[in-house]
Amino acid sequence: MGANVTKAGGARRSRRTRGGAQPMAEINVTPFVDVMLVLLIIFMVSAPLLTVGVPVDLPKTAANALPTEAEEPLTVTVTAEGTVMIQTSEVARDQLIGRLRGIAAERRSDRVFLRADGAVPYAQVMQVMGALNAGGFSNIGLVTDVGGPNMDEDG
Repeated sequence: MGANVTKAGGARRSRRTRGGAQPMAEINVTPFVDVMLVLLIIFMVSAPLLTVGVPVDLPKTAANALPTEAEEPLTVTVTAEGTVMIQTSEVARDQLIGRLRGIAAERRSDRVFLRADGAVPYAQVMQVMGALNAGGFSNIGLVTDVGGPNMDEDG
């Protein structure tokens, strides 16, 4: 009906929307998905590298893993040689309680993970646990590897 307009000269022009070509009303999500997949792969590859890198031979147990927190967990490690390390820095035993008190004052959580090599005597592990408690950390988690002996009645 009103699609074509005839002018006096007989030329016909087709009717268009205002401003020429109509804008596309769809959002192209393909680049967004591509970027998100690349970020996912980057995080999957880099996440194992973010763990504390002090090599210890952890004892194996049948215990389940603890739930994670929003704040990065504090990790204290006792190596096979008896060296005590907070995260990745070595600390002398006589300075351990002072350093822990300073760290506890800056943190919101009182949770700390204690990693000890399986060859370390029980007395040394308990001394470090006592230092952790004296340093202001009362929520101590002992870190072990999975796959150890099951201590139920059947096993």
